[in-house]
Amino acid sequence: MTGTAFVGTSGWRYPRWRGDFYPRGLVQRRELEYIAERLPSVELNGSFYSLQRPESYQRWRAEVPEDFVFAVKGSRYVTHMLRLRNAHVGLANFFASGVLALGPTLGPLLWQLPERIEFDPGILDDFLATLPRTTGAALTLARDHDVRLDGRAWLDIEDDRPLRHALEPRSPSFADPRVADILRAHDVALVLADTAGRWPAFDAVTAHHVYVRLHGSTELYASGYTDEELDVWADRVRRWQSGAGGDGMPRDVYVYFDNDARGRAPHDAVALDARLR
Repeated sequence: MTGTAFVGTSGWRYPRWRGDFYPRGLVQRRELEYIAERLPSVELNGSFYSLQRPESYQRWRAEVPEDFVFAVKGSRYVTHMLRLRNAHVGLANFFASGVLALGPTLGPLLWQLPERIEFDPGILDDFLATLPRTTGAALTLARDHDVRLDGRAWLDIEDDRPLRHALEPRSPSFADPRVADILRAHDVALVLADTAGRWPAFDAVTAHHVYVRLHGSTELYASGYTDEELDVWADRVRRWQSGAGGDGMPRDVYVYFDNDARGRAPHDAVALDARLR
């Protein structure tokens, strides 16, 4: 038994990709459909900047195969403004905004922290305890949304399924061994981020799944990955999938390329996915 690898890109709507990864003349509304024919997953990033609408999530789901997976980036209002404190209503608004309309295509939720947020064990533990572990729990939480979501909330699920979460901190203070202990207690993945040395690369495996973000190995958000580098990442993914070198537990692995500035992300993602298949 081995885990499944889900390889994709962080977002899919980039002008630089048009006429390069996307064929010239492909209309913008078909870009998600096009990338979903070539990769098993994408990371949905617009949800980080603002609350999306249910009809957007419904449209995205309709444009991908049934076995496609969306990773969804959590609201920066929760991570950057509330700084994980008193996040109940912020989380309720996020889950009420339409995330649950993705149904079975909803994959892991990513919570990215800014560098200025340092590790505080109490705050981290409290926040992780607030995160819903199933779509049913997310629906219950979503019902606590505030007036901003009145008339536009999505409060429905097709079935009660497990939810996965991943945390991407950027402060060196998260190298504290207690971080991994807290994350393991909540089965939340500690994101392994390759950031050309800009932020720490935390490589502890803390959950039943692994989450990797590849922002560029030599130039942040810009540089592509060489064949040799992709071979190394493919080998690491296979080891996580098989459970080799750790506790023997096979794990699903989510890998997203965010080196989009020069259009390398989709090409690198397709190349890594091909290696793993």
